[in-house]
Amino acid sequence: AAAAAAAAAKRSSNISSDDDGDGEIEYTLMGPEPKKFGVADGELMNVLTASGPFATRLVSGALCEGWTPSIVEGPIPEGTYSFGEFGGRHLRETSDVEKFPRPAKPLRLYEFEGCPFCRKVREAVIWLDLDVEFYPTPQGGPTFREFVKSTGGKSMFPYLVDPNTETSMYESDDIVDYLYDAYGPGKDKVPSLLRAGALTILTAGFGLAPRMGAGSKYKPAKMPEKPITVYSYEASPFCKLVREKLVELELPHLLKASGRGSPKRQELMDKRGRFQAPYMEDPNTGVAMFESAAIVEYLEKTYAA
Repeated sequence: AAAAAAAAAKRSSNISSDDDGDGEIEYTLMGPEPKKFGVADGELMNVLTASGPFATRLVSGALCEGWTPSIVEGPIPEGTYSFGEFGGRHLRETSDVEKFPRPAKPLRLYEFEGCPFCRKVREAVIWLDLDVEFYPTPQGGPTFREFVKSTGGKSMFPYLVDPNTETSMYESDDIVDYLYDAYGPGKDKVPSLLRAGALTILTAGFGLAPRMGAGSKYKPAKMPEKPITVYSYEASPFCKLVREKLVELELPHLLKASGRGSPKRQELMDKRGRFQAPYMEDPNTGVAMFESAAIVEYLEKTYAA
């Protein structure tokens, strides 16, 4: 156990979201042509069961703090992200997140997909539009569970590490309060959907139930040298299917939070000429990809042992 914990600590410190001074990676876009709200053949039941949390958690995990929609006259300006155009008008979405302090280094969160306490923290990440390195801790996972037990003293999740303030903590409520104080409008502004105590946990748990623990148990896999980057948001069933596979294979990943009102929607638009989540970039192979079913298949073929 001590050897595993030492190896995990080394991986956690060595894996980073930059290019280690080797310059910008050029990604090759692979996979099918992205289709907005399209469902791949044979994936309808997966998408439907993954939609459970949206029904029980409403907009939590979908919106950024201060999300404000407005109708703008005229067509969508070329190269500008918009949710849609109708009747000679288009929808503009803004939020307050650019007013908040931004961490210089990505936060690190140790958690797993089937945990309702973990989901509450993931929803807070979307509300605050934070970039977070996720280190999955599925049941039976040999690496990051041992790291948390060795570092914090307990095998309990979620577990947050903030390298910007040298802060580490357990307990979902404490983590949410900390995030809102450090990188948001203050803990007194935590949304009621995250403040509802037992009701929050019950609704998160009920929403996860249709997936029957998918993404909670470890499947042997090869550890990548660098975290995989994923543009994603918690409320999307398509993003959830990709997250389940990332957690199941214990693959570290940098989440580029992309809720409604996030400036990262325009960031991806600038990069790829469209916004659609999930979108993956793997710095270990140079592969980029839209479409959840294709990403899940890629992760399985590339990293499953």
